[in-house]
Amino acid sequence: MSQKILVTSALPYANGPIHLGHLAGAYLPADIFVRYHRLKGNDIVYICGSDEHGVPIMLRARAENLEPQQIVDRYHAIIKDSFEKFGMDFDYYGRTSAEIHHQTSQDFFRTLDNKNEFILKNENQLFDPEAGIFLADRFVRGTCPKCGYEDAYGDQCENCGTSLSPADLINPRSAITNAKPVMKETVHWYLSLEKYQPMLEKWIDEHPDWKPNALGQIKSWFKDGLKDRAMTRDLPWGVEIPEDVAHKAGIDSKGKVLYVWFDAPIGYISATREWSVKQGDPELWKKYWQQQDTRLIHFIGKDNIVFHCIIFPLMLKLHGEYVLPENVPANEFLNLEGDKLSTSRNYAVWLDEYLQKFEPDSLRYTLASIMPETKDADFSWKDFQARHNNELADILGNFVNRSFIFCHKYYEGKVPAIGTLSDLDKELINRLENAADKIGSIIDSHQYKNYVREVMDLTRFANKYFNDKEPWKARKENPESCATTIHLCIQTVRILGILFDPLIPFSAQKIRKSLNIAEQESWDAAKTLTLKTGHSISTAAILFTKIEDDVIDAEISRLQQVREAKNKNNKKETDEKAMIEIDDFAKLDLRVVKVLDAEKIPKTSRLLKLKVKNGDEERTIVSGIAEHYNPDDLIGKNVVIIANLKPVQLRGVESRGMILTAENNGELSLLTVMKDILPGSKIS
Repeated sequence: MSQKILVTSALPYANGPIHLGHLAGAYLPADIFVRYHRLKGNDIVYICGSDEHGVPIMLRARAENLEPQQIVDRYHAIIKDSFEKFGMDFDYYGRTSAEIHHQTSQDFFRTLDNKNEFILKNENQLFDPEAGIFLADRFVRGTCPKCGYEDAYGDQCENCGTSLSPADLINPRSAITNAKPVMKETVHWYLSLEKYQPMLEKWIDEHPDWKPNALGQIKSWFKDGLKDRAMTRDLPWGVEIPEDVAHKAGIDSKGKVLYVWFDAPIGYISATREWSVKQGDPELWKKYWQQQDTRLIHFIGKDNIVFHCIIFPLMLKLHGEYVLPENVPANEFLNLEGDKLSTSRNYAVWLDEYLQKFEPDSLRYTLASIMPETKDADFSWKDFQARHNNELADILGNFVNRSFIFCHKYYEGKVPAIGTLSDLDKELINRLENAADKIGSIIDSHQYKNYVREVMDLTRFANKYFNDKEPWKARKENPESCATTIHLCIQTVRILGILFDPLIPFSAQKIRKSLNIAEQESWDAAKTLTLKTGHSISTAAILFTKIEDDVIDAEISRLQQVREAKNKNNKKETDEKAMIEIDDFAKLDLRVVKVLDAEKIPKTSRLLKLKVKNGDEERTIVSGIAEHYNPDDLIGKNVVIIANLKPVQLRGVESRGMILTAENNGELSLLTVMKDILPGSKIS
């Protein structure tokens, strides 16, 4: 029975091209899944598009002195073209700057507002007095309270990975003008995640088959306690909030837009609507989004888990007319040559540049082979070369080529008759007949690395079969056995073409063409030997040409140059930090204090509130050390603080000072003194 499946991949930001990390995370696994189900004959629709709102777009536009629309127009075209050349088989690739997306998002927001699902909250928010705008999370930078990194964003520290809010940062500054932000009152529409946590927990419990990395992150959020989240922002770029909603609340809608993580996932819906219009049936999208027999599957990277597993499902549930996701296969991150991918320093392999030098199938095969399904993986150019040369060329390409050459040389390019079957013939047929169901089940359970292994192992067996049957000998000694061997080898080539199709579609198409098969066959057709005796085949096209060392060495060299530039910059920064005047050091008031009390700050996983004695006074300091120290173990300890740091508000607590720590391989250690000296003693 045909299944109805709706597949989405996370919308890529249209502020830069696609790199390998994106492909391995959310796009290639989805494409393999979709291609398989199309071959199965299922009713499947694959939707994606460019995410064209949010702060990264504005930052890129400001950096290049362009309008945001110019940025998204440029990168939408680059991304879409790269995806097409890579073989991404979307039914529709949309964009969130489209009018239908703005309308769909505003209607969705309006529906939730009419159901009273939003809470209006007046709040003080950081405001850039020079730029004259409120600062969204990514427009604020400052010192991370956990690791001390001085260039952390207002939503996350990219040095230690901690999730933050702008209020957490020490010494915050505007990312636009570098001005010191001021607090200014504004109002926003909040979605009550806290209220619906029990409902979300119950729903998540119904999906024990989800990936452990996704479930682990979700349950971590539940453990910390969900907090209400603002679904609007004060920004000049984005989907404007509906005027009637703002008017009802007595609020000026000017400059207020929907939170990008409210409108971006709605992009899946709006793109499906656009696809429906192009199909000539504007209401067709409802069949996939609003009928409960739909299998809705979101393919994402691990950085998007909270939005696709908590916030967007809650939005769909509260709206009341939509299906919820059946699964959210979230992949981990892909590293590059043992180092983290970094778009800011160009330490990446960009898809559009890759496609100018290499074939798409080689990359598809390699990325699927190392896919970061449950833990981070690493892409290296030498491994890429080895997989292309040793597996695609030497195993698959070699088997296809030798089978075709033998058939043309001795059977005039026609499939010879099959004779009496030997035990080895029967073993090959048995493996072929069972492969489609076995491999299909693996793909459907999102085990893409296993899929590659299984189909390549079948190809290895086919090569071994050819060798063991020795047709070059049997041609004279046992002609019937030789004909049977070549008959089964050509049948195997056809079946491998089907089984490899979701993974390396361009090569699979070459195989079909060489076999003179006019149309793409179904997945289940791989269970039977359908080629008739006497079927004519063409000369086999060369599937894979070996990649030479010098080509790969050039790619490795480019990355090495980027690394060296980074190391040089880091050394320069280190040297500059080391060279300060004595007067600069004298500005710091370093003191030894005694910890009188310590407790965790509710609903956070990293912050401790410490009461310390500094001479005759007591003061409170908030420190991001909860993941490294038990509060009870700190009481009575002498620690070192910066005593003259300007007070800051962290999670509603005034923090007067900073506790000093040393970091080694992610482990924090408090700085202390060897002797029990008086609290308040000055360090000089």
